[in-house]
Amino acid sequence: VLKLLLFRKQWYQRRVRATQMDVKEIEFNPDFVNRMLSRLEWPALVHIANQLGVGEGLPEMLPEEQQFEDEEILKTIHHVLLEVEVIEGELECPETGRKFPISKGIPDMRLNEEE
Repeated sequence: VLKLLLFRKQWYQRRVRATQMDVKEIEFNPDFVNRMLSRLEWPALVHIANQLGVGEGLPEMLPEEQQFEDEEILKTIHHVLLEVEVIEGELECPETGRKFPISKGIPDMRLNEEE
């Protein structure tokens, strides 16, 4: 879920509540993380990571060159982006209050059950 939301500009403003999260260890690759930075909505990464309680150590702003040299920051980004997964929970639209369930790691964004 976290990965999906970070690439959809209009989605990141939703509130994320996790009732079950999973953390899977994935091999750290600093070059990969730096290459991903230009594709991310940085404010989304910080916003959602903070909502989930895993944003400690993330800078509020992405550097102009969109690269980090500090390996500890890169490891934090790697952890948030690749290792943390919301298994169960919900997304809530702040404008309408509508809630979208997350089940087995998949958000159900249908507006009606028939969709």
